[in-house]
Amino acid sequence: MKIALAPMEGVCDVHLRQVLTAMGGFDYCVTEFIRVSSMLLPEKVFYRDCPELKVGAKTASGVPVHLQLLGSEPTLMAENAARAAELGAPVIDLNFGCPSKCVNKSAGGSYLLQFPEQLFSIVDAVRKAVPAAVPVTAKMRLGFADKSLAIENALALEAGGASWLTVHGRTKLEGYRPPAHWHWIGRINDAVSIPVVANGEIWTKADALACQAESGCERIMLGRGALACPDLASVIKSESAEVMPWSDVKHVFIRYCDLIENTGLPVQVAGRLKQWLAFLQKSYAEAGALLMEVKTLKCPNKISRRVLQS
Repeated sequence: MKIALAPMEGVCDVHLRQVLTAMGGFDYCVTEFIRVSSMLLPEKVFYRDCPELKVGAKTASGVPVHLQLLGSEPTLMAENAARAAELGAPVIDLNFGCPSKCVNKSAGGSYLLQFPEQLFSIVDAVRKAVPAAVPVTAKMRLGFADKSLAIENALALEAGGASWLTVHGRTKLEGYRPPAHWHWIGRINDAVSIPVVANGEIWTKADALACQAESGCERIMLGRGALACPDLASVIKSESAEVMPWSDVKHVFIRYCDLIENTGLPVQVAGRLKQWLAFLQKSYAEAGALLMEVKTLKCPNKISRRVLQS
């Protein structure tokens, strides 16, 4: 089994990647998408969103970091993918799954799932621009408004040269509402000859095993489940289904506090901390109680102190 950490936009930045991969169990992680719209991006943009490029494209715990691009113009995507590879990205991942209205309005992300030929053109252009030793991969949903093009889209990505596909088991319109349709991921897995990574609604070890059984995929990707349970990847690969207690989780949270303390305005940093507490409350009642206590706080230090005291 291989387990990946998902590229959750606005959530899984370099600091959270460092904290979560340190828990063990992850084989690789993927950056938040880098938006490609009108130009060849300067190096500083790649280093800003993927600082790990400066240290061998790995997190502090040695987990590889794949770089994700989002865009719709094949030539521009190819040029930026080539630059990312030159800077040391070990894998170029292409985003065809983002359901954001802002992204879709600009013909990016899951919007492109309405046009299989465009998917092929983008992957084909990127594959030709990137050295053969650097895999090009793609992340997709089951469709935009419906699932009618799910298989055709997957085949187009494979034909374009994708080394593997990550499939989120919902359409754009389904957003993040349960359930994730793992059997549809299985249909895609049966249709293509490249590996498929199953993603969506994996919150526990039991979910992971059920997803594997239903989709037929050995590989899985964890998103919100890893935020709710920081050691989920490690638990899935272990003999036990026991997750770490809150007394340990709160120290993981404090490490994250320390990493992001001076990365932005205090109110922005406080917002990130409360955002993670909101995810943690799904697995830990203590996090929910803390979130209620700190929801009006705008000072990160006050939030971290309160968590430490819990």
